[in-house]
Parts: sequence; structure tokens; C-alpha cells
Amino acid sequence: MPFPSPSGRLHRAQPYALGLFRVVVGLLFACHGAASLFGVLGGRDGGTVDAGTWPGWYAAVIQLVAGGLVLLGVGTRTAAFLASGSMAYAYFVVHQPESLFPLTNGGESSAMFCWAFLLLVFTGPGALALDGLFGGRTADGPARDDQATVTA
Repeated sequence: MPFPSPSGRLHRAQPYALGLFRVVVGLLFACHGAASLFGVLGGRDGGTVDAGTWPGWYAAVIQLVAGGLVLLGVGTRTAAFLASGSMAYAYFVVHQPESLFPLTNGGESSAMFCWAFLLLVFTGPGALALDGLFGGRTADGPARDDQATVTA
């Protein structure tokens, strides 16, 4: 009896690894938004941004809402696209003018979130997304045979 190849097991686990990635990235992003909006979760200065101020308050709302949607797997591609764009804006407008290199301009988290969300735009939510509960279709398009989704 031959043993299954490790690559076969990894391939079958891929939707679940992607789903876990989505949950972690969405949770961390939502926490940034909650810290900025409500002063919870140990934000840098423990304070909040003033409502309606540009760009901080709008960025925090995007972080909280898009992060929550990505975390739950609801409209993942759309929410990830918005989140990626907001982090690209944060990097190039806020951080990059200080210095080109992320380690010296404080933009590492903006750059990492930008690329992580851009990956989710192209891969979709992976397994265990709430979009999978709605009749095998997701807000991101029809479910694929090679992508595990939660079924009702």
C-alpha cells in the first residue's frame, strides 16, 4: 500500500491554510481599526482618532469594516481590494515620503497588509468562509470544485 505523497496532502490542505491566513490577517487588521476608533486593544498611544478627520478616521473605519468582512469571509475579494488600496495609500502618502525603505519609514505593517490583502484578492477566501453558506455561491463568484467551502 503506497503512502500518499506529501504534496497531495498539502494540496488538499491548501484551502484550509488559506482560510486560516484570511482569518488571521482580517483579525489583525480589524484590531488596528478598533484600536484607532475606540482606544482599545493597546493601540500605540491609547487614544482615538477624531471622527471625520482625514485620513486617519476613514482609514480606521476601513480597517475595522474590511478587516471584519475578511475575517468572516464575506465579500472577501472586494473587502481585500479596498483594504489593500488603503494600505498602499498609507504607505506611499504617509510613510514613503519619510524614507524609501520600510524599516526606516515605519511602513512595514502597511506594506505587509497591502500585499497580504492583494493576495486574497486573487486567491479568494479559502475554506470556512461565510460566503460558502449561501447555496454554494460566494459573493466573489461561483464556488470552484477545487476550493473547499462550508455548505449549509
